[in-house]
Amino acid sequence: MKQKNIYSYLTAIERDKLSFPMNWLKRRNFLNGEILDFGCGLGTDVGFLQKNGFNIVGYDNYYFKQYPKNKFDTITCIYVLNVIDSIEQSKILMSISELLKTGGKAFFVVRRDIKREGFRVHYKHKKPTFQTNVRLPFKTIFENTFCEIYEYQHFNLTNKKTKECIFCSPENEIILETAFAYSMFDKFPVSEGHSLIIPKRHVSNYFDLTLNEQIASQLIINRLKIILDKKYNPDGYNVGVNIGKTGGQTINHVHIHLIPRYKGDVENPIGGVRNVIPHKGDYTTKRKNFK
Repeated sequence: MKQKNIYSYLTAIERDKLSFPMNWLKRRNFLNGEILDFGCGLGTDVGFLQKNGFNIVGYDNYYFKQYPKNKFDTITCIYVLNVIDSIEQSKILMSISELLKTGGKAFFVVRRDIKREGFRVHYKHKKPTFQTNVRLPFKTIFENTFCEIYEYQHFNLTNKKTKECIFCSPENEIILETAFAYSMFDKFPVSEGHSLIIPKRHVSNYFDLTLNEQIASQLIINRLKIILDKKYNPDGYNVGVNIGKTGGQTINHVHIHLIPRYKGDVENPIGGVRNVIPHKGDYTTKRKNFK
C-alpha cells in the first residue's frame, strides 16, 4: 500500500521516477560507495537506486527517523535547504560533515526558481510553508534556471591556505563543519577531548568576526558538546577564547577552546577560567566576607 505523504507541502513532490538531480549525479558516476540521501522524503530516489544495485539508505525527519550511525562515501541533500531557515541549514551542514567519511563527497541541491522568499500559503495544500534562496560557498558542478548542484568535501581538503597557519593545514581532521566555521581536536590537548572551533575566514580577533561567524561557532560548540559527552563522558567544561598577546593568544587565527573537565583533574577547580590569572581563581574567601 502506497504511503500517503501528509507532509507533501513541506517536502519534495511525489514522483514515479528518479529525480532530475539524482539522475544527473547517477549518470555522471558521482554516486559511489556507501550512499546516504539526507532528507530523502518518501524515499523514492532511494528505492529506485536500491533496485539498480546502489548501496544507498535514506534519512528523513518525517519518514525515516532512524538517524544514521555510520559514515558514508557519498551524501546527497536535495531541495532540503530551501525550506528551512539559516540556523537549521547550518545544523544540516554540520550533520552531513559529521556523517561524511574522510575523502568523501556530499552534493547539495538547491532550487533556483524561487521568486518570492519567506512564508506563504501553499497553492495546493493551503498550508503555510517557508522557502528561501540558498547560496553555499562550495564548488558548483551544475546550474540552470531551476536548480544548482554543489559539491562539498571537508574544509581541510579544499582549503588553499596551507602555509599561513597550522589551523589551515590539509592534515587536520575535521570533526564538524558549517559554511563559516569548523572544529578539530587540539594538537596539544590539556584534557581528553580538548577541541577547537575555528572560523574559516583567517581573522585574528574574535570581536572582528561577523555575527554569522559567531553564530556558526556557537552552533558547533553546542553540537560538539553532545559528541564529547557521548565519547568521553566528562564532568564539566570550560569554553574560552584567547584574544591578543596579553590574553595569551599565540596563533593569529581565531579559535575557541572547548575543554572537557574531569573530577580530580586539578586539586581545586573553584574559579574555573578565573585561574587564567594565577591566585585569582579562588574567590570563595572574599565571597564569604561579602556583606
